[in-house]
Amino acid sequence: MIDNELEFYQILREELIPALGCTEPISIAYAAAKAREILGEAPDHIHIYASGGLIKNIRCVTVPNTGGLIGIKASAIAGVVGGNSSKELQVLEDISPEDRIQMRLLLAQNITTVDLLETKLNLHFILKLGTNHQYVEVEVKNLHTNITKIVHNGTIIHEEEGSLRFYQGKMTNRDFMTIEGIVNFASNTDWQRLKKALHRQVEYNMAIAYEGLTNPYGVSIGNSILKHYPTVYGKMKGHAAAASEARMCGSDLPVITNSGSGNQGIAASIPIVVYAQEMNLSEEQLYRGLAISNLLTIYQKNYIGRLSAFCGAISACAGAGAAVTYLAGGTLEQVKMTVTNALADASGIVCDGAKASCASKIATGIEAACVSHFLAMENKSYQPFAGFLGEDADKTIQAVGRIASEGMKDTDRVILNIMLEK
Repeated sequence: MIDNELEFYQILREELIPALGCTEPISIAYAAAKAREILGEAPDHIHIYASGGLIKNIRCVTVPNTGGLIGIKASAIAGVVGGNSSKELQVLEDISPEDRIQMRLLLAQNITTVDLLETKLNLHFILKLGTNHQYVEVEVKNLHTNITKIVHNGTIIHEEEGSLRFYQGKMTNRDFMTIEGIVNFASNTDWQRLKKALHRQVEYNMAIAYEGLTNPYGVSIGNSILKHYPTVYGKMKGHAAAASEARMCGSDLPVITNSGSGNQGIAASIPIVVYAQEMNLSEEQLYRGLAISNLLTIYQKNYIGRLSAFCGAISACAGAGAAVTYLAGGTLEQVKMTVTNALADASGIVCDGAKASCASKIATGIEAACVSHFLAMENKSYQPFAGFLGEDADKTIQAVGRIASEGMKDTDRVILNIMLEK
């Protein structure tokens, strides 16, 4: 029997979900669609109180399926006009050309206001829609679709407890997770079952990678990388960066997310798929590697939380590097060395919101992961207690989580202030 096998599959089901566009604006659109459905009529005013982390991650990103609209106001109006809340993170999938015209008309009327919400939570907002005779208020905490309260004309019609730990009471407890446990699960579980859990991630995320390489998004970083680095490792970087850039710049293709982030889902999957293709690995090897990469990403994000001043894609890249070591025949200790080396290298990369240059950070993270893999395969690793490194890779993951969730609060605040000054 494999320890915690059922829990691992449940966690994969919870965390690897489809999303159309960046998950923060989609979260706003989801809440707005839900509020509009309850209101039963078009609102004449919309007010959003949002945490700094949420504002930071929406301010510069293109909202998908809107014809290029950007920002938090556009996100809310898109949800009001054409959103379908039953589709959750694909809430904007059915937007029509007529909806896009209506969105621009509403934006021009300036019916939406946004204020900073004072809260201890990084992902927290309250959205209020109203007319001159009724209103609906929706509150979301911790998870992008986790509605904790709905108020209609002063009457609470839905309410539940919110926890400071994002998964508590909502998702499978992850306290049992370790690197060794993840590798043991991925190595010994039925790989066909893994394929059922992970095949959509391969299909969706590679599709948007090819979209990013085929069409002009942002600065076309993926093609530039492939032009100058035509190696297997360059292809890992180029395909992942292209997918992120397409997503950040408004592609209407969905991705399979990891821990609430499409960029994390991209960074955890595309390098593994490309590596497996380039090295002619079997389907079984591919899906076992994907399981390691995804679960290591989830494991790290348990300590960091959904949003932070720490770039979450770096966690995913570290997971991908460890999976490459595993697929190259590395031992458990070498997998751990890869994680240690990657986090020692790239943990200083900050999150300054969702935007096109996230693609470049993913490329940088994958480069660090590849170098960390090379070192690990030579049995080289940075020594425990150097800087924030712990006595082992698991302790280092916990230390990075503390840095991200506790130590970088002021960094997050300063980044937000700089962004709002523009």
